[in-house]
Amino acid sequence: MKKRLFTLLLAASLTALALLGCTKETAQESSTNAETSESTETTGNAETDNDVKNSNSDSTTGASDKELISIRLNEVAHSIFYAPMYAAIEEGYFEEEGIALDLTCGFGADKVMTAVLSGEADIGFMGSESSIYTYNEGANDYVVNFAQLTQRAGNFLVAREEMPEFTWNDLKGKNVLGGRKGGMPEMVFEYILKENGIDPAADLEINQSIDFGSTGAAFAEGQGDFTVESA
Repeated sequence: MKKRLFTLLLAASLTALALLGCTKETAQESSTNAETSESTETTGNAETDNDVKNSNSDSTTGASDKELISIRLNEVAHSIFYAPMYAAIEEGYFEEEGIALDLTCGFGADKVMTAVLSGEADIGFMGSESSIYTYNEGANDYVVNFAQLTQRAGNFLVAREEMPEFTWNDLKGKNVLGGRKGGMPEMVFEYILKENGIDPAADLEINQSIDFGSTGAAFAEGQGDFTVESA
């Protein structure tokens, strides 16, 4: 009886020890697996971070290494009429296209044309009339018009006083500062007069001796009854 009891106790002890051993082994395996998973996750995150850093670094390097082409643009007048171009400059759209734009104002199409022909400007931003005049004068290195940037003339007629009931006939017998002879503002003004039945040569006096960029100041000083100004 004692031997049988002893045998049962021994078997129970061995079973307990076996279960304890299995529990410890399972715990160790779980711990090892957890550490392996955490290590793999950490490594993966580190690799991902490195990929992001490398990507950002490549992007920055590419942007900084991009060589910009310098272009000198001479505009006929600094006007709100050309606001889209100024917005593009301020927003960096030219840089995005690889262009470093150097903008200057020539204050007159004749001066802009001179800058282009002399090599001081790469592109002239002006009306088409100057290129026509240059070609007709027999220039060997004449300028070619290659882009249309506007569809309307940005000019308007200014009076000294309000004229709520204005008609084009009110210009008959008056003196108008029209700008430089042969300039686009003056030619457009004459075209509008003809369209409204007014003879530019007989029905009024158009002062063409003042450069278009100076008509505003001359009008403010008392010259002319009306003036043609740009937006």
